[in-house]
Amino acid sequence: MGRQIGLRFRGQSFGGGSTCVCHSRRQVLAGLGAAAAATLLPAVADAQVASPAVRSIDVHHHIYPPRYQAENYQRFVENTGPGSAAVSANWSISRAVEKMDQTGVGVAVNSISSPGVWFDDGEAGRVRARECNEFGAQLIRDFPGRFGMFAAIPLPDTEGSLREIEHAFEVLKFDGVGLLTSYGGKLLGDPQFAPVFDEINRRKAVVFVHPTTSCCTNPIPGVSPIIIEFPMDTTRTIISLLMSGTFACYPEIRFIFAHGGGMLTSIANRIARAAEAMKAEEKMVKLPKGPQYELERQFYDVASIGLSPAGMAGVRKLLPTSQLLFGSDEPFLSSAQLGGSLQKLGFSTDELQAILRNNALRLFPRFQS
Repeated sequence: MGRQIGLRFRGQSFGGGSTCVCHSRRQVLAGLGAAAAATLLPAVADAQVASPAVRSIDVHHHIYPPRYQAENYQRFVENTGPGSAAVSANWSISRAVEKMDQTGVGVAVNSISSPGVWFDDGEAGRVRARECNEFGAQLIRDFPGRFGMFAAIPLPDTEGSLREIEHAFEVLKFDGVGLLTSYGGKLLGDPQFAPVFDEINRRKAVVFVHPTTSCCTNPIPGVSPIIIEFPMDTTRTIISLLMSGTFACYPEIRFIFAHGGGMLTSIANRIARAAEAMKAEEKMVKLPKGPQYELERQFYDVASIGLSPAGMAGVRKLLPTSQLLFGSDEPFLSSAQLGGSLQKLGFSTDELQAILRNNALRLFPRFQS
């Protein structure tokens, strides 16, 4: 009989010791030649995110380079629905900065949202990623101290992704890499993505993971996939990374998952049972320190879920406050609304400041000033 394991809410972590065999980048390369959702959330009066002295750091903030948005508008409609597509089409940098100033957001780390930059169109995906990243870099130059950027990469194009990672870190000096939860139906724990994670791990970088849809694009007619499938896909990819051993294999990567980890809190007990069912040898490789250890060392933004007292109650039971980050999901959700909600959820002053700013500074110390 195996030792009984339970993934308890903020409970014990599981011991054990082993190493996992990661895919070598060189070995692998050698073989190579919103807006709709907001109407369903409880209304919260607009309020300052915090006092100006706090100056929050928003890790979930989207930009829409005009050419990228115009050329891919129909893809936005198909992926997120016409309402969200219209919001992205109306985005402007002036409006984004104005909202930041009004709500006490000192820094926003930008990213490209779903549907991303890879559409299985070869070199075009590499060009698209580079153009989006150069646009983000220009914003950093134009507004010193106000913006960061998670690099867009054309995953699952491995060679193109590795080249863009090098450019993003060596030339543009970005703050991390932005990924979607799945590509072509494959979740992030798929072995195909190992060479890219190998390189990100080598750089000890941050990865921001934003949801998209890996299946069931429109399971309920008339209901946008962002309502159900986005949080589901976030949960799927977290479990994929956990159970495949990817988390354990790449301990230097700091993952940020959007929206409080999707449905993670609802299925924590099921994850524990799945881990317990693994063979002992497999568990020692893929989960040497147990599932709770791996989940608790990742980071989770509070976009969307921070507007739900019930949702945040589950997150606070499962995850330590030290791993929670402020994320607005602008322009689809309101940073002011989120800030007002967080102040009503019973956080202490220190906890609130940690979520708004201090936790992010552990990941991005350059924003200290």
